[in-house]
Amino acid sequence: MTAKKVTKKDLLKRQIKHIDITSFDARPIIKQMDDMSFTSRDLARATEIFNMMLADKSCSNILTLAGSTSAGGCMKLYADMIKYNMIDAIVATGASIVDMDFFEALGFKHYQGTPFIDDKFLRDNYIDRIYDTYIDEQDLQKCDNAIFEIANSLKAKPYSSREFIAEMGKYLQKNAKKKDSLIQLAYENNVPIFCPAFTDSSAGFGLVLHQVKIQNHILQLIQFAIFVNLPTLKLKPAPRDY
Repeated sequence: MTAKKVTKKDLLKRQIKHIDITSFDARPIIKQMDDMSFTSRDLARATEIFNMMLADKSCSNILTLAGSTSAGGCMKLYADMIKYNMIDAIVATGASIVDMDFFEALGFKHYQGTPFIDDKFLRDNYIDRIYDTYIDEQDLQKCDNAIFEIANSLKAKPYSSREFIAEMGKYLQKNAKKKDSLIQLAYENNVPIFCPAFTDSSAGFGLVLHQVKIQNHILQLIQFAIFVNLPTLKLKPAPRDY
């Protein structure tokens, strides 16, 4: 009996679904964790501290994000924290903001996968892997191009990550396929997003593309310089490594 050949369509079948904290009441289980041990009690204590921070009107709440938690199904959780006025500012990785939140706002998806697979096979099929999560590299390149479009629309001058991400939120108001993304909600609620490694993401590809193609338009991010007169690279884009 011949085994069925696995295709790209087979691998990109099961979408990641983001947890909806508004659909259930987690307080009873968190309260009981306060009487348990190890990280269960740590979680209960962290919840208590966060509730104290929310009650203190003079306290500024800064949400810090790692990229993998966003792809793992927590993006709606983070967006809801903005929606319900629980966050004053965000500090995040470029991957979390661009390759995950902005990426999904454009209508693309993350998919359930497995770490136990030949990465060369994934590369040949233009699939990126974040541990057990898959991304269609061709979709991610469309995300690169959206960053390219935003850069082309801006005045040539230095930008901080906060300023550029705000422009991404403005762009999503007209172009988003998915409502209530973290970036768009942050823009609409005046919550600043700071990204020290902003260009270590799909944004970096889009900005380099901008500087290569539009060589008389100098747009520079404050924490990372994109220079004009870069040589034109005639390489077939390949799936990126995380």
